[in-house]
Amino acid sequence: MSDQHNALIKTPRQLITVVILAFVVPVIVIILLVNFVTGSKTGGAGSDAMTPEAIAERLRPVGMVAVKQADGARTLQAGDAVYKSACAACHATGAAGSPKTGDAGAWAPRIKQGFDTLVKHAVEGFKAMPSKGGNPDLDQVEVARAVAYMANQSGAKFKEPDAPAARATASAVRSGEEIVKQVCSGCHETGKGGAPRIGDRTAWAKRVSQGVDVVTNSAIHGHAGMPARGGMASLTDAEMKAAVLYMFNTGGGQAAAPAAGAAPAPAAAAKSGGGAPAAAASSKADGAKVYASGCNACHAAGVAGAPKFGDKAAWAPRIKQGADALTAAVLKGKGAMPPKGGLASASDAEIRAAVEHMIAAAK
Repeated sequence: MSDQHNALIKTPRQLITVVILAFVVPVIVIILLVNFVTGSKTGGAGSDAMTPEAIAERLRPVGMVAVKQADGARTLQAGDAVYKSACAACHATGAAGSPKTGDAGAWAPRIKQGFDTLVKHAVEGFKAMPSKGGNPDLDQVEVARAVAYMANQSGAKFKEPDAPAARATASAVRSGEEIVKQVCSGCHETGKGGAPRIGDRTAWAKRVSQGVDVVTNSAIHGHAGMPARGGMASLTDAEMKAAVLYMFNTGGGQAAAPAAGAAPAPAAAAKSGGGAPAAAASSKADGAKVYASGCNACHAAGVAGAPKFGDKAAWAPRIKQGADALTAAVLKGKGAMPPKGGLASASDAEIRAAVEHMIAAAK
């Protein structure tokens, strides 16, 4: 009978062991239960089910509905309509890193890239954004209109492009004044973003001295805060030049004057008396005129490392190369200097004259 009343725990060590097991065993059981429950909810795949790829796969839409119109002419949708049908899914919420419509801060660096670049990205697809917002039936003009709509809601002043057919059947090319009022006036009438105000001769003086070709080239490709073609991709080069000429002349330019290197008028030729001396004088005048029409934009102030006009120390090693080598470098472009210094319409002889003019001033 005495054996039946003996205790199971006879020593302090046994007591400590029982106490520890009383805590440890329930904890282990709880952990195993939690793993079992969570593993069941994720399909039993363990940690692999929570990877970004697995999550993305589970969130992937089962399919996409695209309404395709019958072949033939159709009315192109406006920007807001295209935005609602193809773009809002991401741009309304900022999904997948897309800039939210109306968020000026997020759109500012993109707007600076220019309208053409934004349209190219939207048409071809960019990062997580599929081509044409995932609707391959959209016309490029419709995509461009949607881009203009979103950008304008976020601080830009782009114009939705017209349909190609409408532009092709236009009765006449728009005048420079019409384009300025339609596209350019938003910034150039108020001086927004540092744009020179129309009619402000002081602000236009430096630009006028560069010549109409340089100014037009900047307007076509975009410059500083100004988007390419003023944000209107449908403008032709001829229309851009007409707009530049309008602002150029209003701002104190004389773009209607004969281009550098043009043959002198008969009266001027008669006054020169003809002969070699007159030709030599004309050559020197051409060099100074070509310099004033484009080269001085950088060489007058030493912009982008260009040797300053008249700086003997900066020109000395260049003069040692000879006029032929310097002219060849200008014609091809070198460093930050574009071919022909940006004067695409200048002849090789005119570029040579400008180089000789600058060399003479630095000797």
